[in-house]
Amino acid sequence: MPLSSFFTAIAAATLGAKSLQAAAIISGTFILEDAATLLAAMQVASGALSLPLALCSLYAGIVLGDLGLYGLGRLSATHSWAKKLVPQQRRDIGHGWVRGKVIPLVLVSRFVPGLRLPTYTTLGFLHAPFLHFALAAILATLIWTTGLFFISLRLGVLMAHYLGIWRWAGLAVFLVIIILVGRLATKLYNKRTSK
Repeated sequence: MPLSSFFTAIAAATLGAKSLQAAAIISGTFILEDAATLLAAMQVASGALSLPLALCSLYAGIVLGDLGLYGLGRLSATHSWAKKLVPQQRRDIGHGWVRGKVIPLVLVSRFVPGLRLPTYTTLGFLHAPFLHFALAAILATLIWTTGLFFISLRLGVLMAHYLGIWRWAGLAVFLVIIILVGRLATKLYNKRTSK
């Protein structure tokens, strides 16, 4: 079952049950957050979901996921294999380096596809200041998710008006474009940093 059909089925089944709608969106962010954002915006555009519920659920799910990645990194630092792999002296050096760079690292990794998982878990592993990490994750989520959501919402309204039932095909094309642009940005970033 395609993700859009799955999300639509859940949204339809939970119509009127706001807590279930919120849970569906939050769960969707753990699977694929950009797709969950696009689908939530399409549901708002069709009138099946309220805008505040959609945005608050997206923010909650994405920030919880980010904090979870940090927590996984922090937890991994306690295992003996990690202590053998990265000696304490190197961890201390890494901690000193990331300490003053948490906010820029989080902001850059939010906007460059493929960097969030390694960056957030590394920050947790190196015991970067949690408060700085959490604030940066919230700020980055507010900027990225809000922008993507409102672009998707506007697109959803246009697609509903011009494409009708075919709006889901339009959404799929838009999602593919976002993925391709993200991969292109990652390749360009990797080329630039390898020089």
